[in-house]
This record gives sequence, C-alpha cells and structure tokens, in this order.
Amino acid sequence: MAKRGRSSSFLARALAFLRRENLHYLIGLVAVLVLLGGVGLTLTEERSLADSLWWSIVTVTTVGFGDISPTTLGGRLIAVVLMLVGIGVLGLFTATIAGLFVENRFKKERGMASFDLQKHIILCEWNQRAERILKDLRVDPRCAEHPIVLLAEIDTKPVDDANLHFVKGEVTEDNLRRCGLAKASTVLILGDRDLDENARDAKVVLSCLAVETINPAVYTIAELASEANAKHCERARVDEVIISSEFSSRLIASAALDHGVTRVLSELISPHHGSNMVMIDLPADQVGRTFYEAYAELKRTRNQTLVAIERGENHELLTNPPGDLVLSAGDRLLAIVSGATSTAA
Repeated sequence: MAKRGRSSSFLARALAFLRRENLHYLIGLVAVLVLLGGVGLTLTEERSLADSLWWSIVTVTTVGFGDISPTTLGGRLIAVVLMLVGIGVLGLFTATIAGLFVENRFKKERGMASFDLQKHIILCEWNQRAERILKDLRVDPRCAEHPIVLLAEIDTKPVDDANLHFVKGEVTEDNLRRCGLAKASTVLILGDRDLDENARDAKVVLSCLAVETINPAVYTIAELASEANAKHCERARVDEVIISSEFSSRLIASAALDHGVTRVLSELISPHHGSNMVMIDLPADQVGRTFYEAYAELKRTRNQTLVAIERGENHELLTNPPGDLVLSAGDRLLAIVSGATSTAA
C-alpha cells in the first residue's frame, strides 16, 4: 500500500509539472502525429498498424532506421509531413526542457528556489564567520556531504559547494519554509555585524521566534552579542545560545591565568586537528554502569575520554560528574575522540 501510494504521488507530481510547464500540449501533439502517421501508412501501404506506428515514431524523431520505407506516393507524402513537422515539434520540446534546466539552475544560484530536504542544517546570515563555520563543517567527515541551506540577503550563492543550497532573503517564516525548516535538524542563526549590538540581538531573537513557530522540534543555535539578551532567546525556547563577546573574553582571561589553555581548547573544538570534542550516544552495554566504569571502558576500548553527561528532556549538562554516578538510557556523553568518528550532536 505504501509503495502504491508513493507511485501515485509521483505520478500526480509529474502530471502537475507537465501541466504547469505546458508540456502536455507538446506531448499530445507528438502523440497525435505518431498516431495519424501510423494510421495513414497502414491505409496507403497496407502494412500492420504495429509496423506503421513503429515507422511513424522513427520518422518523427528523425532517427530513420530504414527497416520500413514507404513506396507509394501517399506514404511518401505522409513521411515528408512527419519529418518536417517532427523536426519542429521535437526542437520545441528539446528547447523547452533545456530552458527549464537553465531556469532552475538560475533560480538556485540566485536564491529563488525552494528545497525539500531532510535532516539538513540551515545557516542564517553570511559573513566571514559563516564562511569559516561552513569550512569547519565540511572538514568534519560527518558533515562533508551533508545538505546545508544558506539563508542570507546576498545576490548569489557565495561558494562552489554542490551540497550548499541558497535561499535569498531575510529570516522570515516564508523564507524559512523555502529552506525546508519543517524537516531540518539544526538551525544556526548568526548576528548581523552591520548592525549595532542591540539591533543585532533583536534581529536574532525575532529570527528565533520565527524558527520556533514553524518547527519547535528543530535544534536552534543563536549567536548573541550581549548576555543581557540571552533571556529573550530562552523565552523563545532556543536550545543553545552563544555569547560571542563573552566567549572571547573568557578565552583571553583563561590564557592570561593558564598559559597555553587556549591552544588545547582550539584543538578540541576544531575539526582541523586530530582530537575533537563531540557528543556521543551512550553505548547500550554501558547503561546501568557508573561514570567511572564507563570512563575506563571507553578509554580502554575506543580511546575516548569522557568529559560530561547530557541527560533529560532539558538537556542538563553534568560536567566532570562524580565517578559513582549511574548512567541511564537516553544519556549522551561529551567525549574527546580521535577524529570525528561518533554520532553528531
């Protein structure tokens, strides 16, 4: 039943496409030419209808196998009409199809298309940080060919990436739907550096509200300039808020107190280095064991170093948990791994 439903759905979409592009008229004209030519040859040459229809198709398409040739004056006149009209009709059909491909390519490059993707990432805004984020995502094997949709107010697609799709415009509900937000897995909303801090954060909060209105289940990450505006994102039920200025300040302060710590952090969060910090699902054989037992087992068997536990519907993060903490089904582990070999967060 499901297969039949998919087949009928595909057929309905195909028929709708043909009607929308007026291709059904051309297909109908070709079918009429083939039918009239076949019937005409049958009457003038006394051939079977099957052979006549085959000859008619070969003649209209100007293939000309030569296995069947008209010998009477009437048959040859029919052949001349089919050849002349067939060249024009098929030329028009080919030009229409080519035009549709060119138009579709133009729309995608100019951000005018809509996308029906699944479990993809939506990146809002384009600037130097967004370009670096895209490069880092592509370096990670888990996202090397993962579909990403860029929503930004720029003229054309900024980079040559076959799996990067572009939608031109502001972060509005209509444009988010064009990005396929209903089936997306993650949305990254960056601040617009052309605005002052308050206006920038206000724009981000409004964008978050639009995202959560359409798809509350999507994992939303928002970048803010001021920590004072974080509460607005929390009210909008944003999953993760990053305060760019605060993060930079803390890194600088840590470097001043503990020399070299930023180099370690840079390696752990960058996919360009050998070891990465990622979120992994708790292995089924570790359910019911203590954190210390799981730590020792995963370090011994997988060379993974556990750092924290994420648990519960609120994604509570327990950093450096006690060794006797019992792990439960549904827990996720923040771990340092050699290369991006685990499940993406």
